[in-house]
Amino acid sequence: MPDFNQIVTPGDYENGVINTVIEIPEGSNLKIEWKRRQAYFALDRVEPKIFAKPTNYGFIPQTLDEDGDELDVLVITGTPLSTGIVVEAKILGYVQFVDDGEVDDKIIAVPADDRDNGNAYSTLADLPEQLLKQIEFHFNNYKALKKPGSTKVEKFGDAAEAKQVIAKAIERWNNQ
Repeated sequence: MPDFNQIVTPGDYENGVINTVIEIPEGSNLKIEWKRRQAYFALDRVEPKIFAKPTNYGFIPQTLDEDGDELDVLVITGTPLSTGIVVEAKILGYVQFVDDGEVDDKIIAVPADDRDNGNAYSTLADLPEQLLKQIEFHFNNYKALKKPGSTKVEKFGDAAEAKQVIAKAIERWNNQ
């Protein structure tokens, strides 16, 4: 398996495009994680089915979030994406998220070339309100059966704010 952090760049985030490696397909309750030091995907745990991912879930290579992992990305598609797929994605915004007291933000994106919906999504406001509610509900509650109250969505931010989060994550990567 290739080491994504060695061969895939973060992308042209300043112009709104990022490279994202998919870890978990939309609808899956399997918590699959990229193990950076070993350069492979591993099953971390099986979540209750009620907490299946509402979107595809992955990371931006060559970034580090404040929690020490690569910066997370939620990629919205009409069909689940497979683990290990690299997606060139357009930044719509981000979710400011806290998990057990640690910042664990998530960039929200769509494929950069989505002809199925005519590239209809350019901002978070273009997404269905129900999807944003599902994302918020998921991240506020996915640990509720094990550690109630340990996760909290603080806010949704626009693409400009998301780019600032990405820039800081790239800087952390470069300074490690």
